Amino acid sequence: MKKILALLILIGTVNRAIAQDSTTAKLNELIDAYAKLGRFNGAALIAQHGRILLAKGFGYKSASDKTFNDTNSVFQIASITKSFTAAVVLKLVENQKMSLDDRLEKYYQGFPHGGSITITQLLNHTSGVRNFTEEDTTIKETDEARIMPYLRKLKPDFLPGTAWHYSNTNYVLLGYIIQKVSGMSYWQAVKKYIFGPLQMRSSGFDLANLKSKDKAIGYDALNDSVQAEAPITDSTVPFAAGAIYSTVTDMYKWYLGLRDHKILNAASFAAATTPSALHDYGFGWQIDSVFGRKIISHSGAISGFGSNFSFNLADDICIVLLSNRSGSTFDIMHMSDKVFALLFHQPYSIPLKRTPVAIDEKVLQNYIGKFLIEEINVLIDVSADKGRLVAQPSRDGHPGPTAELLPLDKTNFYDTHDDELRVTMDIDETGNVKGMRILQRGIAKYAKKIN
Repeated sequence: MKKILALLILIGTVNRAIAQDSTTAKLNELIDAYAKLGRFNGAALIAQHGRILLAKGFGYKSASDKTFNDTNSVFQIASITKSFTAAVVLKLVENQKMSLDDRLEKYYQGFPHGGSITITQLLNHTSGVRNFTEEDTTIKETDEARIMPYLRKLKPDFLPGTAWHYSNTNYVLLGYIIQKVSGMSYWQAVKKYIFGPLQMRSSGFDLANLKSKDKAIGYDALNDSVQAEAPITDSTVPFAAGAIYSTVTDMYKWYLGLRDHKILNAASFAAATTPSALHDYGFGWQIDSVFGRKIISHSGAISGFGSNFSFNLADDICIVLLSNRSGSTFDIMHMSDKVFALLFHQPYSIPLKRTPVAIDEKVLQNYIGKFLIEEINVLIDVSADKGRLVAQPSRDGHPGPTAELLPLDKTNFYDTHDDELRVTMDIDETGNVKGMRILQRGIAKYAKKIN
């Protein structure tokens, strides 16, 4: 009997190993397809049920040195920093050093509505504080003494708690509040409460001055003919909203720390990953659903780098995608969706090389206008630019990600960053544009032309 049981255990182990190898091969095929098309240059780590299915680098770490990315490559993670900032705030709340109901004016006076803005509203972007990165002013480096007078002068977007708008200013303010409450610098606080306990030894804040063979060079353009390095953003500007650098391996440690409540207790983590009543954003996390499963994530975009960090706790899935090329974030987000589809045994497509055709500019001009998807109240503003259409969706006044549509023929277009989006112009017998048919991930929508 013992021999039979041992044999059954062995067979089960072998079957699981074969299944894992098959999944790893599929993951590698998917991400490698993006890399070969020049749509991903960086590092990836994908894990499920405590096992790392894929951990690998893709493309150049430094084109000039002919060195390649690997799992030790260091990237700026940009706005994923917000999840760390939120965690430190919640840790200070756990330690009864501050409250989520504290008002902004308790720490900084002179802000419009400062007596009404709560820490909660700063965390979930319902404060109404204007996003300073949407202003025309270019700030190259700063500190608290210089940035605060500038931030106080920004006109609020709305009254606190009445709407939602993503604002880096919220998290810059939270970083300075952390310093006041903790009695240490923001950098020291993150190290004390997160990096240290989780042994995230390859993570830090000042990428510009990092001396490491593992530091990835950020690029504005990176292909066979052009390798244009991007300027590194000084860490004092994005600060607690976007200054952290890390590796895919360290980011997996971050996931495990969150999953196992090594940093935050269960109540704090639940609060962080619960969306506000006004938007699907919690405290430093985007809350979404893919194939009926709850997905917790955050993306990042900064000069030379793009990133996406996402996980599903129910199936113990963690996906880390870090890139050292500007403008790569949307591709990375779509890659994450496809990885989830693969792991959830749902349909997905491998990206293929497509070549746009040249069509008369007058044809494109005919498609300019506003289109409305009535059933979900989404307005799409279509413009033309250099042989392509640019579609800007918005809902209730809040813009979504822009789609760059290239022509397959005179009426059919594809998105440069989303392989599963097709747009077909609906034209009547007289040549007038009535609307456009949109097919995305098997879901069909019709947008009526209203202007």
